[in-house]
Amino acid sequence: MLYEIKVPSLGESVSNAVIANWLVADGEIIAKDQDIAEIDSDKATVAISSEFGGAISIIVQSGNKVGIGDIIAKVDTEKVIQHKPEQSVTVNIPEEKNTKDVTLVTDEEQQKISISPLAEKMINESNIDLNELIKHKLLRITKSDVVAFQEAVTITKKEISRSENREEMTPLRKKLAERLVQSKNQTAMLTTFNEIDMSNLMEIRRKFNIDFQKKYGVKLGFMSFFTKAVCLALDEFPQVNGSIEGNEIILHDYKDIGIAVSTPKGLMVPVIRNAEALKLFEIELKINELAEKARNKKLSLEEMNGGTFTITNGGVFGSLLSTPIINPPQVAILGMHKIQERPIGLNSKIELRPMMYIALSYDHRLIDGKESVGFLVKVKELLENPVNIAFGNDPLKSLLGI
Repeated sequence: MLYEIKVPSLGESVSNAVIANWLVADGEIIAKDQDIAEIDSDKATVAISSEFGGAISIIVQSGNKVGIGDIIAKVDTEKVIQHKPEQSVTVNIPEEKNTKDVTLVTDEEQQKISISPLAEKMINESNIDLNELIKHKLLRITKSDVVAFQEAVTITKKEISRSENREEMTPLRKKLAERLVQSKNQTAMLTTFNEIDMSNLMEIRRKFNIDFQKKYGVKLGFMSFFTKAVCLALDEFPQVNGSIEGNEIILHDYKDIGIAVSTPKGLMVPVIRNAEALKLFEIELKINELAEKARNKKLSLEEMNGGTFTITNGGVFGSLLSTPIINPPQVAILGMHKIQERPIGLNSKIELRPMMYIALSYDHRLIDGKESVGFLVKVKELLENPVNIAFGNDPLKSLLGI
């Protein structure tokens, strides 16, 4: 029987998309639930799988626009994968015999070099300078030596190219570009900076990473600490967790934290819902789950919608300092950066400490300088003394109830 494969619903307000690429060839025998194509919309790249196994006939080629419900392929379920019995094949590889001896004359000595027949044939056909080839005084030249030499020469003699390639922006890249321009043009964006001594966090990870990984199956990272610290700081500075819609200010009681993830298709920001209610290990597990989905194009639209605050980490690419751009309608974003040893003044002494610059870009229409600086200082204090994250305040004050 023939079954139709249609473009699924890609979320509210999405009416069309583009076939990014087919993961299978026309006429190929596919398995049930196998991913067969990737579709780009202005919100995400979605992988489409087949509910049936059989021979696929592609109707809409890569690069063409499609609408929701359009038929893009058909599957003939009467044609299935035929398993053939394995056959053993014996391959006889002849040895290179009758090597030819060549005398290499150098300034210091005479040395005999043997050349196999295949190698000699390749040398003659390619007009290779024998002295160049055997300048390392190999005792025997074989075919593989000649091939390696040819590849090296090809690389060094590669011509300079001035060609250009043009390709249309994907819907996701177009939407991202629109939102970036919107953010720059429609917000009064400023950025404030601070730095964090990462010594205590690095010691915690060094001490407990193995046990953490054994118990939860993921490495103990810094992003979970930053997410938890941000949630606590947002309690004290609720404006930073707000948003602007038209002439209205919305202050959110919940903390839905977006974590920026770089993928081959562009930047994606999956959201951790109610991050304030999660424990540190739960945040770490959720971050790993969402990041893995993003890289494998498995994120659902629900997992990317919304968000009240965003964290982005340019440090994984080596960025020492940057000004992250706000993700509207949010009013603030925290930027993490590369950890680098720097001399700092500590207790009247100069010490080398692992330091990280952090940046808070904020919309001055809602957040004043006092709140933005206070928020960043609070994040710094919590991360430099991670035990405070467990209490949300000074541990001794919590103990004394003051």
